[in-house]
Amino acid sequence: MSSTPKLADSLDLGPVHITVTDLDRSVGFYQDAIGLQVREHTDTEASLGAGGGELLHLVEDRDARPAGRHAGLYHFALLHPSRRELARAVARLTATRTPLSGASDHGISEAIYLPDPDGNGIELAADRSRDRWGDLSDPATVGPQPLDLQALLATVAGEEVRRHADSALAVGHLHLHVGDVDQGLAFYRELIGFEAKTLFPSAAFVSVGGYHHHLAFNTWRGEGVPPAPAGSVGLRHWTVLLDAADLDGVKRRLADAGIAVEDGNGSALVRDPWDNALLLGERGA
Repeated sequence: MSSTPKLADSLDLGPVHITVTDLDRSVGFYQDAIGLQVREHTDTEASLGAGGGELLHLVEDRDARPAGRHAGLYHFALLHPSRRELARAVARLTATRTPLSGASDHGISEAIYLPDPDGNGIELAADRSRDRWGDLSDPATVGPQPLDLQALLATVAGEEVRRHADSALAVGHLHLHVGDVDQGLAFYRELIGFEAKTLFPSAAFVSVGGYHHHLAFNTWRGEGVPPAPAGSVGLRHWTVLLDAADLDGVKRRLADAGIAVEDGNGSALVRDPWDNALLLGERGA
């Protein structure tokens, strides 16, 4: 390939589709702890959002196995429109006695980490303004520090806990387990068209438009880990929405590389080298 492709800055992230073992339990968790609202609900699937578009799609498989030492979902991030909305999310978690697995200040953002009932990883985040991000090519810029939860909660002291997340809540990024960082860059940078922003020996953070990351992938489960076995909880696919010209360009690059693409109604489902599935769709379609 003569030059590295680059996606347009207009990219949006669409809904994340995950497998759960008990749909009603998971719907209750995402409503009560995360503050999402049900958009559609069938016997085996549910669509959730925050008043805008769909953010999360749950599919029940009662026989699905817990995630193990393989590639797949590390976490998906729900991006709050302000620090105050993130504080309201933490207040909701506190009121529902929902356990956290971590809380970090990344400089670029503040973030809360927790699992859903099946162990699917969730990050709740709020970005700092871009003028405070610093040099994203320097890994020290995004190195995590402990998050001062008390200072965060102080911004909403005295407020009643809010049942629902703000309607501006959005999918902020995906973070995946893979088997090789360089191979991940060859796929997501050279073929899909993301730009590398921050590189570690065991992780890469890529984006468009100068954002800190729309996608990250790591080898923290081990170099060379295999794809997730069929019938596992976790990621079914995540969604990237592109302008028509970008979508056509990605499809051409994938075809030229001999990468199988599943077409459907103008969208394209493609799998990375570890079978992590990405749905590419057209913005506004």
